[in-house]
Amino acid sequence: MDNNNAKPQQNQLSLEINPQLTKVSYSNLAIISHSRSEFVLDFAATLPGLPKAMIDNRIIMTPEHAKRLMNALFDNVSKYEAQFGVIDLGGNSPKQGGTFNLADFGPIGGGSKS
Repeated sequence: MDNNNAKPQQNQLSLEINPQLTKVSYSNLAIISHSRSEFVLDFAATLPGLPKAMIDNRIIMTPEHAKRLMNALFDNVSKYEAQFGVIDLGGNSPKQGGTFNLADFGPIGGGSKS
């Protein structure tokens, strides 16, 4: 039997959010660090007039999941900008210590090292 024309099966995951366990928080600051085996994403909110930001959420993930998240963010930012226009970052660039637009870099492939 020739399977060249067969469609690959897609794994589907059904998610349900329990309203009693759902925590929603706002973040306008993310601090990302990593080791060889994990990425740590700390999320905080800075507010005018407050002397410091409190880290409200910490997410720890494997490098593979961090790369999947990066590609998913790229895809969603691209879709957002196609629908609503380019997100203006106010002229900040990584060289100035500001943020950068993931869409400027494109999705990162999983190529092998040579």
